Amino acid sequence: MERTLCIIKPDGLDSGVVGKIITRIEEEGFTILAMKRARMSRAVAEHFYAVHKGRPFFDDLTAYMSSAPVVLIALERENAIAHWRKLIGATDPAEADEGTIRDLYGRSRGVNTVHGSDSPENGRIEVSEFFSEAELIQQR
Repeated sequence: MERTLCIIKPDGLDSGVVGKIITRIEEEGFTILAMKRARMSRAVAEHFYAVHKGRPFFDDLTAYMSSAPVVLIALERENAIAHWRKLIGATDPAEADEGTIRDLYGRSRGVNTVHGSDSPENGRIEVSEFFSEAELIQQR
């Protein structure tokens, strides 16, 4: 089983689509291991997105992610990474396949509603950034 981190970004909370996204997650066969609403500090956002440091969008991204609350969700299922990335769609909502989360709810390349891990290794690392093993509840 793979794990991936879903972050419903500030625009997802602002537009009131958290419930719709969670419904899609469940309909797609993911197990929600843990979930919480939080507000990232700028330092946490900079650490989390450190792989993008030096890129032109880094400052805007970290400012945006620390500007308002987010919903953090640890997900698990077979092929979680590939399945979640297909479900969320391309980074730019204008390029996302029809019916994907970013197609339906994203506003722009930088304001695109959700985050997803890009590899099984990063999925494990990213989940552990926000959830302890004790918080991850396995389904019966």
